Amino acid sequence: MTHFIEHIENTLRNAWTRPILSDFHTRDLSGADIAKGIVSLHCLFRRAGLEEGTRMAIYGANSANWAISFLSVNTYHAVAVPLLSDFRPEDATTLVRHSSASVLFVQKSTWNLMLLEHMPSLRIVISLDDFSILWSVTGDSGSLENAISAESVDDLSPDKVHFIPQEDDDLVVINYTSGTTSAPKGVMLTVGNFDANVEFALENIPIHGGERIVSMLPMAHMYGFMFEFIYPMSGGAHVYFLGKTPSPALLLGALKEVRPYLLITVPLVMEKIFKNSVRPVVSKKSMKVLLSIPGISQIILGKIRGKLMDAFGGEVREVIMGGAALNPDVEHWLRRIGLPYTIGYGMTEAAPLLAYEWWERFVPNSCGKAIAGCEVRIESEDPQHVAGEIQARGKNIMKGYFNNPEATAMAYTDDGWLRTGDLGVIDADGNIFIRGRSKNMILSSNGQNIYPEEIEAVINSLPDVVESVVVSRNGRLTALVYTGENGPVLSKEALQKINSRLPAYSRVADIEMVLKPFEKTPKQSIRRFLYK
Repeated sequence: MTHFIEHIENTLRNAWTRPILSDFHTRDLSGADIAKGIVSLHCLFRRAGLEEGTRMAIYGANSANWAISFLSVNTYHAVAVPLLSDFRPEDATTLVRHSSASVLFVQKSTWNLMLLEHMPSLRIVISLDDFSILWSVTGDSGSLENAISAESVDDLSPDKVHFIPQEDDDLVVINYTSGTTSAPKGVMLTVGNFDANVEFALENIPIHGGERIVSMLPMAHMYGFMFEFIYPMSGGAHVYFLGKTPSPALLLGALKEVRPYLLITVPLVMEKIFKNSVRPVVSKKSMKVLLSIPGISQIILGKIRGKLMDAFGGEVREVIMGGAALNPDVEHWLRRIGLPYTIGYGMTEAAPLLAYEWWERFVPNSCGKAIAGCEVRIESEDPQHVAGEIQARGKNIMKGYFNNPEATAMAYTDDGWLRTGDLGVIDADGNIFIRGRSKNMILSSNGQNIYPEEIEAVINSLPDVVESVVVSRNGRLTALVYTGENGPVLSKEALQKINSRLPAYSRVADIEMVLKPFEKTPKQSIRRFLYK
């Protein structure tokens, strides 16, 4: 198996004079530009006396400099600690301290909000804006920068670009899943974990050199990091960084201009696009009549599909969604329209992919099949019909949690399978169907397992509903519902309509309207613990 960094090395050589990383509407960097940036930072690391295995934190929004920072850290055989730009400076400070990072890449404006005395392991702070030195423990920032500029990289050529690969078990990344807990969980991911994801992606979603992709998901989250940066660049794709997560309108504008071969997104974005662009069309009375007529319906649906694909740039071969469940009503229409979509399944601890299937073979409502090199099982006496915890093992599974042996021990079963915390079933063909999170499951008074995500899918299918959260209060199911700014209050008739589609044991007793969107994680999952 080819190591992922060897793939990237080949990309730099092959794209020596053409753009391979771009900050959208700002600047383009060729393979030569990137290689020179990596070599210059290696020089800085050596001058600062940093050793292999040193932990280096990267805290900022997506950018070409973020990508170069990671590549320089990895090819120096150091360990990257990506920190979400959405983390508050005090939370990022906590994680720099917890990881004992010696280096911090950060934007100048953010660095001014951090307290140096709370990060005693730091030896040097580097600007993500221009790679200038913001602070050094020795106080010789100027001399360090002069030393770097004195080492010319002008004679660097494609044949001189060579990075020594690490061993499969060597640590590449410590990825924190939270910035606010008292015991942070830093997922330790290895070369082997990365290679498993990259090789699977290149084999199952091949890239033609020079194709384009838009990076919009946070690179400090493994979903965006792996599938909008590492895998595409490994295959020779040109990556365009949008910075922070864009609005649907900004995203569509970028897609139309970049014309990517692949669209990586989360269900929430696709649901917004559907509600704004598709639902108003298919909900018209006249359209409902036409869509019921064979032949005519196919023509209409084909035109809708064509407009959607044009909106995505016209060259997308597949839309991959992950990070949360897709609303069944939206999925029904996407399927009917013929959109080439699929839904994957993963988690940070799997770097991140656990399951996937090409859109033409994808089974609706599933999240694909276990990827090559990974085994998935359901902890249930009847895995095909009775939901149980989804568990996994394979080359893609993490090494453990950094400096947290208790959490590491709890993450695995006695026989070495990773506990995902998700509940699901698996059919005879290996397709995985997620029912919900084990910690979200509600046990009814008569012993029935209630999965709030399934109820929310019904609620979210109503035209006026933007999003919802179902909770249990005093033994009664309450739906917290957001219908948008100045949106309508749901009526008793709406509640009856919801309950008519639900089993008796999972019907909603009360609806409570909320006035603003639910707070979300960077992958756009609702922070449920805030709404109990």
